[in-house]
Formats: sequence, C-alpha cells, structure tokens
Amino acid sequence: MANENVLTITDANFDQEVLKSSVPVLLDFWAPWCGPCRLIGPVIDEIANERVGKAKVGKINVDDSQQLAARYRVSSIPMLLFVKDGEIRDQVVGAGTGKAALLSKLDALS
Repeated sequence: MANENVLTITDANFDQEVLKSSVPVLLDFWAPWCGPCRLIGPVIDEIANERVGKAKVGKINVDDSQQLAARYRVSSIPMLLFVKDGEIRDQVVGAGTGKAALLSKLDALS
C-alpha cells in the first residue's frame, strides 16, 4: 500500500489500532488477488486522506490475517466494517457502494 494514511492492520496491532481507537475506524478486509478489492481500493485511499484525524482507515489482508477474517466471519471480500468504541456499528460487503455512502456511514459514527 502506498497511502501513508491507510494502516495495515494485523493480528498484532488490531486491538490497539481498532478496538481501543478513540476515533471511528473503517476496516477493509481485502486480498491482492481480489478484483473488486482493487476497484474499491482508490476510494478507501481517498476516504483515508479526507478523514485524517477524524477517523482511522485500515486494511486487513485476509490471506495474512486469517484469524481476524474468521473472527469477523468474512466470507466475501471486500468487506468493510465500521467500528466505534470497539464495536461494529455497520458493514458493507462488495465494491458496489459509492464513496458518498461510505463517508456518510463513517461520519455517522463521529
């Protein structure tokens, strides 16, 4: 990932970066081989750039973090989770949701 505003979330940093975050978190469960994941990737990057300091945006590679994928029952990717205060507040599966709708869901958590 080339975007400095998108965190790489792993088993090791998940609790600190996501569950204990003081700001809302948008999590993108993805894989490099996933076509729809590559389609939504630039939108995720834009959201990360536009919400610096107001929210965190993180990506979880399901191939590298299979335990997290299983924990959150990821059966189709991309899957986006919206987390606040350590709790999942909303989710989107697939790449069909536009940037405005994703921003709206994220901003609703602030």
